[in-house]
Amino acid sequence: MSRPTLTTLLVANRGEIACRVMRTAKALGLTTVAVHSAIDRDARHTREADIRIDLGGSKASESYLVIDKLLAAAKASGAQAIHPGYGFLSENAGFARAIEDAGLIFLGPPASAIDAMGSKSAAKALMEAAGVPLVPGYHDEAQDLETFRAAAEQIGYPVLLKASAGGGGKGMKVVEDESQLADALASAQREAQSSFGDARMLVEKYVLKPRHVEIQVFADQHGNCLYLNERDCSIQRRHQKVVEEAPAPGLSAELRQAMGEAAVRAAQAIGYVGAGTVEFLLDARGEFFFMEMNTRLQVEHPVTEAITGLDLVAWQIRVACGEPLPITQAQVPLHGHAIEVRLYAEDPANDFLPATGTLALYRESAPGEGRRVDSGVSEADEVSPFYDPMLGKLIAWGENREQARLRLLAMLDEFAIGGLKTNIAFLRRILAHPAFAAAELDTGFIPRHHAVLLPAPQPLPVAFWEAAAEAWLQGQAPYQREDDRHSPWAACDGLRLGLPARSSLHLLSGGERRAVALERSAASTWRLDGEQLGHDNNGMRQRYLAVRRGGTLFLRWDGEMHAITAFDPIAEAEAGHSHQGGLGAPMNGSIVRVLVEPGQVVEAGTALVVLEAMKMEHSIRAPQGGTVKALFCHEGEMVSEGTVLVELAE
Repeated sequence: MSRPTLTTLLVANRGEIACRVMRTAKALGLTTVAVHSAIDRDARHTREADIRIDLGGSKASESYLVIDKLLAAAKASGAQAIHPGYGFLSENAGFARAIEDAGLIFLGPPASAIDAMGSKSAAKALMEAAGVPLVPGYHDEAQDLETFRAAAEQIGYPVLLKASAGGGGKGMKVVEDESQLADALASAQREAQSSFGDARMLVEKYVLKPRHVEIQVFADQHGNCLYLNERDCSIQRRHQKVVEEAPAPGLSAELRQAMGEAAVRAAQAIGYVGAGTVEFLLDARGEFFFMEMNTRLQVEHPVTEAITGLDLVAWQIRVACGEPLPITQAQVPLHGHAIEVRLYAEDPANDFLPATGTLALYRESAPGEGRRVDSGVSEADEVSPFYDPMLGKLIAWGENREQARLRLLAMLDEFAIGGLKTNIAFLRRILAHPAFAAAELDTGFIPRHHAVLLPAPQPLPVAFWEAAAEAWLQGQAPYQREDDRHSPWAACDGLRLGLPARSSLHLLSGGERRAVALERSAASTWRLDGEQLGHDNNGMRQRYLAVRRGGTLFLRWDGEMHAITAFDPIAEAEAGHSHQGGLGAPMNGSIVRVLVEPGQVVEAGTALVVLEAMKMEHSIRAPQGGTVKALFCHEGEMVSEGTVLVELAE
């Protein structure tokens, strides 16, 4: 079947990757088509598309993962090609075949290549045959506990359980000893089934202090294949990448070439076409081991674009249309250094629990040379519990690594998000850490520097509450009543006859409450100018961003945006407290397992309920020993953040 001329492209994804793909497609003159679930009807990617089509449903399994709906959307919109983005069906061979059978262009590799690399077990066997070094492990078909126990014993603990059909840290567990194996395997299998529809697992040796270095490969339909340098993705949390950079610091030209050529051999061995990434573990001795091949565009592809000056999505489109690669291996550029961080809606201080809700405030860093933001949200958008909580990516390029690092720190300082928790301050602490500045990188970076990167929460200082009160008072309307501005009782100036003006406020921020009393005078050292709160202190002037959204003030303090509201202590006291002894849902999600029953006696730390949100499982555990007094949830139920799930009596 001959391929049609490409004029219209459908992106079978959402969020920042859909926006990013459509940006290049529009630059090439293509009409763009967005698909969306019911809950994503007004999401940013749908607003930026030329055409949008409603797939219905809320969960991915009801929308973005339904192949028939996607093909029907392509037909209805007149799209001749489909870009899968990453995640969802991007590495699903059945999806690639269905697109090809429908006479459409798939902006990805052939289905046979996805089959070959889609199963980590099969990929390991292929690489072993090709002479690529492998980490010791078990990759066969038997999936029972005893098989994994025997394999782990032979490999030697610690071991790493991984989903055969997935990536992104989903269905991945580190097992330190045999006593943890059964529970870890069961949990990993559930996560794998939920995320990929495939519960099969593999197990391999957990290499200590490895670096995660990956090679970007690209192949055309004419037998040409090359590598576009490498990326270091060693800064990870729970096997998910947090910071990525290119090129990998400290890599010699010889090692880069050896890894690049090995990656090209891997791609050619399976008849690869398009963009792909071959991932390696690199140890301190310079030995590298094949981990997996991702048969799609990666989240971190912008750092490769930054150091090469190439548009990888444009390459994908042209290669899919039959054009040859425009350059040879010898012509691949490598200019400067680029670093990327992933911006998530999550709470680092609360075990990185995903955050859901409304982006009451959302401002990106200013554009400029060497600065790039790939995001999928705008102010007032909703972050739902049904999808990955990544909001976007910040990418900085510099002539050298230090320039890129400082530029990215400045971008983080300019970003302002309010309404839900994010990892901005956590990212800033990573980039500012002396070990990161010195490029002392490996996958244990975050655990090793945990105390600095994730410091224990501290009470907000007195200076913060003073700044908050000043911003609150100076930003409010000057009159309580507009009908009689000449009355001293209508003004909000804290007037006291014969005494300095004084205002009292009861403020709430981050669970802390504080009564603040301010005496007003013409000589105040605080001035609110628009959204900038200035403070003069012994000749030094400091400025803080202070943004009002309805009844909430967002104040930037020590690199974080704090939400501040006023409260009435008398009304709160009268309202009293409910659900004492109740354990609530830490986020919106779905109950996947209820592990206890009323009347059961439990010890401190016992898992009571397992909640699934953002494709990850989270256990609700007993904070102390006691008796389960009541259950307020059942398996399969959707619950909202704060909903009481279990009542525990001491």
